Amino acid sequence: MRRRYMDFTRFRRAPVPWGLLILATIALGAGLGLRDPSPPDEPRFALAAKQMVESGQWLLPQRGSELYAHKPPMFMWLQAAAYSLVGNWRVAFLLPSLLAALGTLWLTWDLARRLWSQRVAGYAGFALLATLQFGLQAKRGQIDMVLVFWTTLSLWGIGRYLLSDRDRRALLVGAFAAGIGTVTKGVGFLPLLILLPWWYSQRAGGAGITSDASASTRRTWVWLPAAFLAGVAVWLLPMLVAVLGSDDPALHRYASEILFKQTGTRYVDAWHHVRPAWYYLQVIATLWLPGALLLPWLVPAWWRRIRRGDTKILSLVGWALVVLVFFSASPGKREVYLFPALPAVCIAAAPLLSGLLRRAGVRRVLLGYVAVLGVVLTGIGVSGALDAQWSARIALDRSLDAATMQTLLAWLLALGTALLVLAVWTRPSKAAAAAVCANLLVWTVYGAALAPALDASSSARQLMHDVRGRIGSEAELGLVAWREQHLLQAEGPVREFGFERDFQAQWRDGVAWMAGAPDRRWLFALEEVAVDCVDPAQLIALDRSSRRDWVLVPGTAYVPGCVVPMTDGASP
Repeated sequence: MRRRYMDFTRFRRAPVPWGLLILATIALGAGLGLRDPSPPDEPRFALAAKQMVESGQWLLPQRGSELYAHKPPMFMWLQAAAYSLVGNWRVAFLLPSLLAALGTLWLTWDLARRLWSQRVAGYAGFALLATLQFGLQAKRGQIDMVLVFWTTLSLWGIGRYLLSDRDRRALLVGAFAAGIGTVTKGVGFLPLLILLPWWYSQRAGGAGITSDASASTRRTWVWLPAAFLAGVAVWLLPMLVAVLGSDDPALHRYASEILFKQTGTRYVDAWHHVRPAWYYLQVIATLWLPGALLLPWLVPAWWRRIRRGDTKILSLVGWALVVLVFFSASPGKREVYLFPALPAVCIAAAPLLSGLLRRAGVRRVLLGYVAVLGVVLTGIGVSGALDAQWSARIALDRSLDAATMQTLLAWLLALGTALLVLAVWTRPSKAAAAAVCANLLVWTVYGAALAPALDASSSARQLMHDVRGRIGSEAELGLVAWREQHLLQAEGPVREFGFERDFQAQWRDGVAWMAGAPDRRWLFALEEVAVDCVDPAQLIALDRSSRRDWVLVPGTAYVPGCVVPMTDGASP
């Protein structure tokens, strides 16, 4: 008994995985502060966070003059808090994702360490770091990396209790984290569903876990929903107090939208991102590279362990399958929805990787992945250099100048060449290290070189700077049918007429506003909307943004006495 206690103490005092975290910080943090938010989602959250800081109203996020009811404000709170700390939006909008990624890596490593050993934990951490989707989300200013931190923290706490050391405090931390995750994005409760495969394993007589039906354990389970609700209440409670204490119909519409339409209705009857049932198999086969290439070996090995009664593998893999089925059942699907399952899959794979990576076939597959990635990137770089028309079409569509396009092609060529050299010169025994290095190199170059080169056009910063240069520093600018990046990057006096309103209604209000002071007011509008009551000869064509064409309308283009007709049509 004493020996077990001493071993357990040494186990708990294992060092922090500094090598893993340092490499992750270098690759995932490369380029931090070198770019602005870019579509599709980054400008939306950064704009809401910026408005929180400027207005001092943090409880209910806004998009321009409207309440933003599509997501709870937790992620925007983190961005606003990061800005309050560092004072730079280019850093602040990405900092929560970077810190969440590092936290997720540590949680993945630590749970694998507690379930198996420190050596296995290293495999789990590097498997996650090497996966394409993990790096992609860590370098985006979107909710999903922060969500995955909360779901992984929840899995860490619940997994410790169910599968490792029966730590009741960890279980309650896990339940509380699931609640916080739920008010970060509605699916944050998913880690609680690990109870389903765990319960099945107990009924089936799973090996390796000691059952405990004591009174103290029963009390712990009673506190589980209370801990979850406490996490949810961090935002939900003050929001409901504010809504129920107000007669403002906008607040009541906000509560109805976020609590019902953006959760249950969106899951059952999605109105966009509709995909077939097998969509997530495609996501696994691409965004979970290079790990997805090992599934032909991993799946049979998992099945053998499950048949032998391995509760740990059954619970982790079973939970990942529950998540897969849960999201596949909804008609609305996006690649990020499945992301919370990735750390659990890496943890479940970790105890098998040591043996798999000694196989010649596995090594060839991983080196082949590095080589194919190098060939693809090199091919793009060479094709762009040789086919001027192809590169010109890409540059025109993204509003890139020739110099920027050449810079991008040069970096892609250099990166592809480096990966080919890595694939050729790496010994087969180091194939796994080569695959990890390849993805770290990709994210380093992307963050430090590729994303900054695309920034001026992708973020609409250059477009809105040019607009202000055309109209002058004292002119007033109205936005019609705008996107979030346009308001975020707009300079000087700006007015908007709603975001989710019908475009024709926005145009009608915008024209009326412009007609009030035509000598100093201009409209920035989607080209297809700027039709009624203006002289088309005076419209100024602008560069493309968000793959659409935009125009600048001077106040002098207004046709005196004209009134834009009202329509019942939806926004295009």
